Amino acid sequence: MIPNVAYSLDHISFSYSKGKNAASEAVLKELSCLILSGRVLGILGPNGSGKSTLLKLLARVFRPQQGTIELLGEPLSGLSQLDVAKRVALVPQETLQVFPFTIAEMVLMGRSPHHQGWGGWHWEDSQDWAVAQNAMEELDVAHLGHRLVTEVSGGERQRAVIARALVQEPKILLLDEPTAFLDLHHQLDIARIIKRLNRERGLTVVLVSHDLNLASQYCDQVLLLNHGRLAAMGSPQSVIKPNVIEEVYGCSVLVDRHPQSGLPRVSLPV
Repeated sequence: MIPNVAYSLDHISFSYSKGKNAASEAVLKELSCLILSGRVLGILGPNGSGKSTLLKLLARVFRPQQGTIELLGEPLSGLSQLDVAKRVALVPQETLQVFPFTIAEMVLMGRSPHHQGWGGWHWEDSQDWAVAQNAMEELDVAHLGHRLVTEVSGGERQRAVIARALVQEPKILLLDEPTAFLDLHHQLDIARIIKRLNRERGLTVVLVSHDLNLASQYCDQVLLLNHGRLAAMGSPQSVIKPNVIEEVYGCSVLVDRHPQSGLPRVSLPV
């Protein structure tokens, strides 16, 4: 076990099955890396590069056909999905609610991993409600607890979904495009919340994003995928460079320094 490592990936490869007679092209290919505990890691790359697939492998939604993944020093393949859910919370990109639950009811669903495995489901107790209330207050949705999830804005719903993940009491938070479909104000709101949760709770955060500038400003490290392979990994300063971006995305960009943070800022040429 390597200390201060949330995930260790060793030569991971993954393909989606296309049937008995169809060849399956690998979505991820021979991927090896370490994801450090207590950091915010941004997974970047073009469409189809394997970003969301990698996140689902980390959550054990999928299992690699080749290679091994360790979660906090333990083989991920040896853990049950329930064990993983007590350590890792996944916020998927699609959070469509079919049933009209209230915000409070949806957030409380995150306690599910703590009530399974002891002879069936147990009703929520006062501790569960206290954890849920604390998470809703932390994400500023407590005042919306009685509202239906279908009646709130996209930004409010996203904060509630993150609150639901927090009540799992995870050590690691996985987010797939957490600012997608949000306006600029709510994008900034979610980005600041993620950074605050990392700082105050010590949460390891792994997020998938198409926004190079968001990742540069709010992530400690970035992992850049290209056609399922690791193209680069390191600090934003070491990865977000014109030559690296051009090679991966196939277009020229301008990279300068943000006037406040000094971190890389990407612009398109006129």
